[in-house]
Amino acid sequence: MNYQVLARKYRPRTFAELVGQEHVSKALTHALDQDRLHHAYLFTGTRGCGKTTIARILAKCLNCEQGVSSQPCGVCDSCREIAEGRFVDLIEVDAASRTKVEDTRELLDNVQYAPTRGRYKVYLIDEVHMLSAHSFNALLKTLEEPPPHVKFLLATTDPQKLPVTILSRCLQFNLKGLPADRIASHLKVLLEREMIRFEEPGLMLLGRAARGSMRDALSLTDQAIAFSGEQLSETSIAAMLGTVDRAHVLVLLRALAGGEPAGVLAALDQVAEHSPDELSLLDETINTLHRLAVAQIVPERESDSAITELAAAFQAEQLQLFYDIAVRGRRDLSDVPDARAGLEMILLRMLVFRPDGVLAGGTDPAKKPAEPVPGRPVP
Repeated sequence: MNYQVLARKYRPRTFAELVGQEHVSKALTHALDQDRLHHAYLFTGTRGCGKTTIARILAKCLNCEQGVSSQPCGVCDSCREIAEGRFVDLIEVDAASRTKVEDTRELLDNVQYAPTRGRYKVYLIDEVHMLSAHSFNALLKTLEEPPPHVKFLLATTDPQKLPVTILSRCLQFNLKGLPADRIASHLKVLLEREMIRFEEPGLMLLGRAARGSMRDALSLTDQAIAFSGEQLSETSIAAMLGTVDRAHVLVLLRALAGGEPAGVLAALDQVAEHSPDELSLLDETINTLHRLAVAQIVPERESDSAITELAAAFQAEQLQLFYDIAVRGRRDLSDVPDARAGLEMILLRMLVFRPDGVLAGGTDPAKKPAEPVPGRPVP
């Protein structure tokens, strides 16, 4: 049997299997169970968050041979054909490749005819924002008053490009990007099911690299399995992603805690021997500064003893200033002629600018009260 990638093998087939989109699945479940179905739905959100998957699950719920419900049987002919992508009454359209008004009119010419096999004829239009202005105009009337046997499911990553007239005719659901820890916990379940060994810190690296997309996370996991030989260690995943070893960042931050410029530059020389990318090193530094600040203010949220110990070496104001300098410096790093010199300047800036004027009460002794202007009443 051919190998099936994780993103396809573990694609959710019911609302209960969805991860991180409870607000959408709850609304659709109630609508199906209470028979309060709209004729047009619009799913928006970043790539890989489940727009097309939810649309296919909804099509399965509408056409299951056991009846319309939020829990399709999954074994009848309609459910299996929809899952395999060969159900005749589920018409999937890629709007990116069919933008012309002639394509839209050809599609709408068949709306009036009853479904061949199922209960409803479902039109799933992906990347609907790619349609032309004339195509949207051709779609308007049918989208507002379709025949009772037709449902429209629209999906897009860029809802701002849709005309207001289209938005007003649809129920809109905005799908959220998934947090890294939610992605990592889901990957843990899938890898245990696949009987593949892993290290949990490595899964967090995959979760952060996916940037909210579960599909990207599963694709990266497939790549990590091929790269690591079915033993996903934190080191191998970091090497595959090109991320910087956290130990290098801790060396830099310990030098910053010491407050000696020579020590900071020596630490950077030590880290540079491992040839890290300067931007990746700065990104990891920003992430670690965030963890240090959280460890200071909410200690129970940090379980890493190395982070907790290092957080005690900084003042809270220092970490806030360092974070701000690092984020601002990241914007400028691509503009400097030498990335290494740019990174050195960012680190030296952290040492030169110190929050010495900040008092516990939030006042700044460097600022004197304004002198009253002669002839002007004092408020």
